[in-house]
Amino acid sequence: MKMQVPFRFVLVMVFIGAVIGAVAIGALLMNIQQRKAEATLPFVRVVDVGEDTTDPAEWGQNWPTQYDLYKRTSLSTRTRFGGHGGSESMPVEKAGKYPWLTTIYQGYAFAIDYRERRGHAYMLEDQEKTLRQQVPQSGSCLHCHASVMPLYRELGKGDAMAGLDATHKLSYKEVNEKLKKMGHGYPVSCVDCHDPNTMQLRVTRPGFIRGIRELAGSEEPVPHLPSIELWRKGSRKEPFDPNRDATRNEMRSFVCGQCHVEYYCSGKMPLTFPWGDGLAVEKVEKYWDEKTFPDGEGFYDFNHKLTRAKILKAQHPEFEVWSQGVHSRAGVACADCHMPYVRSGATKISDHWVRSPLLNINRACQVCHSVPEQELQGRVDKIQDRNYELLQNAGKAVADLIAAIVKAKEDGATDEQLKESLELHRKAQWYLDFVSSENSMGFHAPQESARILANAADLARQGQVSALKCRDRKNNTGSPGTR
Repeated sequence: MKMQVPFRFVLVMVFIGAVIGAVAIGALLMNIQQRKAEATLPFVRVVDVGEDTTDPAEWGQNWPTQYDLYKRTSLSTRTRFGGHGGSESMPVEKAGKYPWLTTIYQGYAFAIDYRERRGHAYMLEDQEKTLRQQVPQSGSCLHCHASVMPLYRELGKGDAMAGLDATHKLSYKEVNEKLKKMGHGYPVSCVDCHDPNTMQLRVTRPGFIRGIRELAGSEEPVPHLPSIELWRKGSRKEPFDPNRDATRNEMRSFVCGQCHVEYYCSGKMPLTFPWGDGLAVEKVEKYWDEKTFPDGEGFYDFNHKLTRAKILKAQHPEFEVWSQGVHSRAGVACADCHMPYVRSGATKISDHWVRSPLLNINRACQVCHSVPEQELQGRVDKIQDRNYELLQNAGKAVADLIAAIVKAKEDGATDEQLKESLELHRKAQWYLDFVSSENSMGFHAPQESARILANAADLARQGQVSALKCRDRKNNTGSPGTR
């Protein structure tokens, strides 16, 4: 016998269900409204920050999530070919991994101490502690290692560009002490990339501003930088201004390009970004080859101690190499991979734990590549393994060239007789160093990096043969490469 449910009970249950549903919908709508409100006001200004607020902890009171992420750059993280050693007093020496480095840098401070990089939190500390400080360093070096803009404005009487130019005449120690006396002894900080009033991305570094203006004024195609292409089509009455003309996506690379670039940073002339002819390795080489110091002497970074060749030293041209790769042409910015977006409440923020995308494949790579993490890791491993092999081959070739020149000199050959070999030493080492000093083990532009290293090895072997022929002529052997 079936029990009949009273009609009144059904009505009550329907009513209760309707009430619960209404409450749930109301709660959902309220949550949506709250999230919308959060999105319109993504931060609460607890303290005032301005152009002279260089301490990141002060900014952290207003933006605690970003600050907490930034502090993680002090943590120890590793990839196969680099990473950050936050727990060590100093990161490991590179020369043990690449013995030829000591040979090619003879006469340069990197032969004394050349270590793997650490996180942004250590960029000033590691520069202060490096043994390279045994060799006098220019105050211009702090352009990329400290929050220097207040000092630039003071030295330049309000003109930051003039302030930068003044620092190359001062020693590293002098500039660093001035910064600390002013209360600005911090690594690159929030104020260096963000407007303190609006939090919009901005470029502050005078070196980059001058360099990107030279690039814009050149005729070199830069399809990955559409704002420059657009500016070139205009009147050009005003110089290209990244803070006015660049897109937001471009700015997510420009703020990194303020420092992760090739440049000259020493005492013979102001800090210089060599972009007047373009960003490719040959274009940068052409710029340096045509550059002269204020005294009229042709440009070079150092005299090689063993060969006496006038050598070009590449710094860390990540921006330049990235510009030649497929990711830049696809509109992928530096921050997309190294500072991918994370969710904080209703807002989307960039991850300020700046690190290798290999340590964050899910958010750094799989946003665009819908393949398993293991496969992506394997692709990168293959690229880097091949680049590593080419790098070692090119490094050995340049070391062999140096040895051949030294031997020829020991046998009595003059610099004039070895002119071709010395020129090829300068050129081959420049190509090698352009990839060796770039911190992606070839990944930022795999095909371009392979091409550059192949050229480095070829030029080095040409120089080696030239030196051997010079020895043969000197010793009247008549057979190249023999004694």
